[in-house]
Amino acid sequence: MEPKFETALARLEEIVASLESGNADLDQALKLFEEGISLVRICDKQLKEAEQKLEQLNAQGEED
Repeated sequence: MEPKFETALARLEEIVASLESGNADLDQALKLFEEGISLVRICDKQLKEAEQKLEQLNAQGEED
């Protein structure tokens, strides 16, 4: 089950902060980066789905 957008985004912000701090060793940084990429894909998918719903609602509103 995918996390909610807000949860995924919050975790992504944590990952970015960890990577920017430079405190992670290479192996840990790679794992964080991999997790971050996965979260970006989840967020992107959910944003696209929301955009499609909005477009459908907009189209329905214009038909009425």
